[in-house]
Amino acid sequence: MIIALPLSACGATNPEPPSTDGPVTDGRLAQELKDDVSESGAFAHLQALQRIADENGGNRASPSPGFAASVDYVVGALRRAGYDVETPNYVAQEHGGGRVMLPNVIAQTRTGDPGRVVVIGAHLDSVKNGPGIVDNGSGVATLLEIADRLGASPPVRNAVRFAFFGSEETGLEGSTGYVESLSTDDRRKIMLYLNVDMVASPNGGYMVQGGVGHDESASGPPGSATVGRVLADQLATTGVKAEITEFVGDDESPFVEAGIPSGGAENGDSAVKSQEQARNWGGQAGQVFDRCFHAACDRLDNVNRVVLDHYLHAIAGTVAHFATLNEELSE
Repeated sequence: MIIALPLSACGATNPEPPSTDGPVTDGRLAQELKDDVSESGAFAHLQALQRIADENGGNRASPSPGFAASVDYVVGALRRAGYDVETPNYVAQEHGGGRVMLPNVIAQTRTGDPGRVVVIGAHLDSVKNGPGIVDNGSGVATLLEIADRLGASPPVRNAVRFAFFGSEETGLEGSTGYVESLSTDDRRKIMLYLNVDMVASPNGGYMVQGGVGHDESASGPPGSATVGRVLADQLATTGVKAEITEFVGDDESPFVEAGIPSGGAENGDSAVKSQEQARNWGGQAGQVFDRCFHAACDRLDNVNRVVLDHYLHAIAGTVAHFATLNEELSE
């Protein structure tokens, strides 16, 4: 079936930054955006996603009414923040072998060079077993808070595109469909892709992806090391030292395969936190990063707001850095 998607507006917004005659410097915009974003603002989006799941059978899986309501919520929040929003369809496989057209959600700043686009993405769906508030409501909430505080017409040099993908949990169908729908020219206009998937696990760590791995599928194309390094540096400014790891096959994969420099923010799921990681980051050694990974208990009380706060500010700084960059990614 095709899910109908009403596009009602919801949520509050903040005024856009004042316009300037040109892009502000990297350091200035990065600091301003990092100062402006609020963990409580992101948490409000998580509360909304929890309500959506509770009202729709306990999950936001795609396809489902919970996913449709999540799309509606994100579209409304972005429109209230001043963005023009698109909901391009992709083909998803239904249980039983059928196919259905489902929407991704895409919004881009009106300012910045549309030939040099910084794309930041998160998957909007949950598994069928639970509401997916950490996985990946935390990524969605991070993007919405940054989009709101950045504003639709910020003083940037490069355009910023926010992407919310469906069907990640069933084989990266949303992100794959989106990348495959782009022309060769449109793919070349993407400077980089930054994936945000799980940034609030209860026993979470601080992991960054980009530039590390035995082959390009694990490390990303040239330029990915720069993306990963900038995110790690931004996390350091919040007081935590990141561990740079390989890509593991999330929504960055179709971008990597298309030759687009990529990075990722990911705080751990069903893997076990080591003694060294516990010494560096706190939390419990010998325990999994997220005891509620892909489970019904991935609810609001599963959220580590300290981990979310660190990632939110670091990702905001990373977006601002690349939005004002006046050079190509070197490695």
